[in-house]
Amino acid sequence: MRVLIAEDDPSVAAALAAALTRAGHTCARVARGGEVLEQHRDAEVLMLDLGLADMDGLDALRMLRRVSDVPVIVVTARGDERSTVQALRLGADDYLVKPVRVHELLARLLAVTRRYEQPAPPGIAFGGFTLDTVTNEVRDGASRVSLTPTESGLLAVLARRPGTTVPREDILEAVWGEAYASQSRAFDVHLAQLRKKLPAVTITTIRGVGFRLEEA
Repeated sequence: MRVLIAEDDPSVAAALAAALTRAGHTCARVARGGEVLEQHRDAEVLMLDLGLADMDGLDALRMLRRVSDVPVIVVTARGDERSTVQALRLGADDYLVKPVRVHELLARLLAVTRRYEQPAPPGIAFGGFTLDTVTNEVRDGASRVSLTPTESGLLAVLARRPGTTVPREDILEAVWGEAYASQSRAFDVHLAQLRKKLPAVTITTIRGVGFRLEEA
């Protein structure tokens, strides 16, 4: 897999590149947001630090998402909730706080890229809607709503079992795999974004158990 590492600390970038290379991936390293925008087309996934040499990584992510849907894993020292939520809302697929364990990094990498390679069948019908897991669109007649691959994966788990309470652990396993960390905010942020994009679709929280996609 071709990985673009955007990291302004040479020692950290070298350590990430070495770990990824040992796992069989090909790496390119940049230190500036401008270089991310220039080179992202050559990458299959981007690992993005938020402290870049020329701009804040969040600004780079915002500009990137205007032109590309390349998978993005934020790898940063910023562990505050505000930065986490903002990055995920801007389009990051996952968020890791340094120092990062190599096995977790590799597992997250595989989990994120897997969501961009959805298998057939592409259409899941639920409550008058159809989720296309290839284009990541929800259709209601002529109306279309675009989702991110992560939002699409989350909805697919619920849409395959409408009217049934799906345990939170089952959703995490299906979308993130074993790489999901219990303290991560990724699930909550992506679920909130999904609810915002699809106000006509009711996803009920069953406190302490899981979530249920209500049938029409």
